[in-house]
Amino acid sequence: MSLLKERIGYGLGDMASSMFWKIFSYYLPFFYSNIFGLSLVDAGVLVLVTRIWDAISDPMMGVAADRTDTRWGKYRPYLLWVAAPFSICGILLFTTPDWGYGAKLVWAYVTYILMMTVYTGINVPYGAMLGVMSDKPEEKTVFSAFRMFFAYAGSFVALALWEPVCSIFANDFGMDPRHSWQFAMVAIGACCFVLFLLCFKLTRERLKTRSSVSIGNDFRSLLRNRPWWLLIGAALCFNLFNTVRGATVVYFFADVIGGSASLTLFSLSILFYSGLFLSIGEVANMAGVAMTVPIAARLGKKSTFICVNAALVVLRVAFFFVPLTPAGYWMMLALQVVISIFTGIMSPLIWSMYADVSDYSELRFKTASTGLIFSSSSMAQKFGGAIGGAAVLWLLGACGYVTDAASQPASAVSCLWMLMSFIPAAVAMLAIIVVRFYPLTTERVNSIVGELKKQRRPVVDGNDADEMIDYATN
Repeated sequence: MSLLKERIGYGLGDMASSMFWKIFSYYLPFFYSNIFGLSLVDAGVLVLVTRIWDAISDPMMGVAADRTDTRWGKYRPYLLWVAAPFSICGILLFTTPDWGYGAKLVWAYVTYILMMTVYTGINVPYGAMLGVMSDKPEEKTVFSAFRMFFAYAGSFVALALWEPVCSIFANDFGMDPRHSWQFAMVAIGACCFVLFLLCFKLTRERLKTRSSVSIGNDFRSLLRNRPWWLLIGAALCFNLFNTVRGATVVYFFADVIGGSASLTLFSLSILFYSGLFLSIGEVANMAGVAMTVPIAARLGKKSTFICVNAALVVLRVAFFFVPLTPAGYWMMLALQVVISIFTGIMSPLIWSMYADVSDYSELRFKTASTGLIFSSSSMAQKFGGAIGGAAVLWLLGACGYVTDAASQPASAVSCLWMLMSFIPAAVAMLAIIVVRFYPLTTERVNSIVGELKKQRRPVVDGNDADEMIDYATN
């Protein structure tokens, strides 16, 4: 297996996860309030409670994965085991039963908790694989870049096609929104199942790590890990930034821009809708991912993190002053492209920094808790999603938001503008403050890796000998 194939294979795993995650983050709040039929308050509580459970379950999954031992490795087999439940639960999540309000609310809790549980069951081990596929910091950044490049490619496909696919089921098959959204998720789920199986087939675990202490000591070591605390705070801010702006977009287009807005390109009128706006952002994210490795190599990971967030503060504030005119729509798209390039740089950077924290933990505390540490990254992502998604719904509810765009009060419109500009800008500023204290500079990480090389041995068995030789020569 060539190293390029393995990098692509690793990327396919997050391509699958991201197709679901972006639909959850951007469309699920709107689905619950405008299609499923929940009140904004109930939908906000639902998002918060289920995401908190999801975040709490991440460390449990990390501990379990750290102690898994199969012929396929510690983390890789979960790609095979959980692929089918992942797709099935996604379909159930977007299923609207014809029940009373109370029963539907129970269904929403059960299906959301199930979905987030299986998401944890496959995504935490997948993320932890990065720590055992290579012992080279620069190679981990490359794997992380491939991961995020394919993640954004998957997000682009899901977001660009979601509304058109829903429309096909609605218009060509005569389905109401409840069923058209459900069948659109069937199509997405089938794609994700295949992508996870390909990720399993094309990847390998090459480093043998061992958690040599008790679970309690693993957690105590984690709580004493200062770089972990700081990176968790910074990552939570980044994911809160993304969730607030992402969850607001569908509402912003429905109630501020409206369905009649259009752009003119080469004498053609293009409908300016949320899926177009979001999918263009995913393409720009991919461009940002491609820039991550050279920029981080030149500036260092910590400095790159600070500079990117400073740019995001400025750009988000600028969005507030864009007029609602055809020229203003082009300005919105331009800002979306530039903002998304910067967020594209951030995503693989954070995953690579978690790999550095994992190495620090192994050297400092004499135990490899890779799965536990990487699960914390997923935990931060989900706490950010929980807080951000619930906050958007509650703020809109407090500002008098109604599902009829024609009757939308000015207070709700003003709230939507703030959610697209000043609020995420404040979160990015907080991320800068947190990461200023992060101690793992490039020099410190290189020193840690040098010490660990004296302690680790690669795992080579008869089945993987050819892959190890190929890996070494690349």
